[in-house]
Amino acid sequence: MLIFYTQNDLVSHLNSITTSDSSVGFVPTMGALHEGHLSLLKEAMSQNNIVVISIFVNPTQFNNPEDLAKYPRTLEKDVEKIKAVSNKIIVYAPTVDDIYKGKTVSKHFDFDGLENQMEGKFRPGHFDGVGTIVKRLFEIVKPNYAYFGEKDFQQLQIIKKMVAKLEIPVSIIGCPIHREANGLAMSSRNERLTPEERKEAAIIFKILKQSQKLFKSKSASVVNEWVKKTFDKTPNFQLEYFQIAEEDTLLPCLRKSKIKKYRAFIAVFVNKIRLIDTISLN
Repeated sequence: MLIFYTQNDLVSHLNSITTSDSSVGFVPTMGALHEGHLSLLKEAMSQNNIVVISIFVNPTQFNNPEDLAKYPRTLEKDVEKIKAVSNKIIVYAPTVDDIYKGKTVSKHFDFDGLENQMEGKFRPGHFDGVGTIVKRLFEIVKPNYAYFGEKDFQQLQIIKKMVAKLEIPVSIIGCPIHREANGLAMSSRNERLTPEERKEAAIIFKILKQSQKLFKSKSASVVNEWVKKTFDKTPNFQLEYFQIAEEDTLLPCLRKSKIKKYRAFIAVFVNKIRLIDTISLN
């Protein structure tokens, strides 16, 4: 398996193996890989003859220094998991300096308001950091297709918006959420949970499923209030936000429309560990 630590070495190798008939699939990650990430790799392998995965904990998308410091970094374990999918997958594991060249700052992006909802409200500057790193990685790898999980649905919509506005020649593929046996959405942050917390965190998906059921007959405001009251009764979990929003605009649902698609978004703290999840309501 080939692992590159600098963009120069990666680009040189890709240039040497890419032809006019090549299709490059790309899976950008921050490491601490789980089955959700591996499913993205498998999807990329099925559609492309060259597949690249990046493993890079991007500092510019963290507004909480403690979260950045504690984010799991498990490169050796990640490489073993990638090998189990295919030893032909190319790994790009750069340093911060290789990406940012001594200027570890975000560029500012206009995502037509998508960045102002949910995660954007509670994590100032987060999506500028996401846009900065994803755009930079696309410039380095030059993929034909890039694969992202739907757990970060707002991020997925924002990357699609960036690609369209900047006319970046890459197709963005959203892939289904992978869940643990108890329904908890797979996340690298799950590694920081104790076994008991991981078990109890199943309540997040249970509440999402119930909100999906309630939304069929109740208004968004009624569902919002039910979710808030439910979390008030679960002291081990602190609800940061729950929002029912239109899938395309990510704007809050004020009045249901039969011609629009809706999705519920949630962020919850479990002992200072922040977990997000989402579910389609249509």
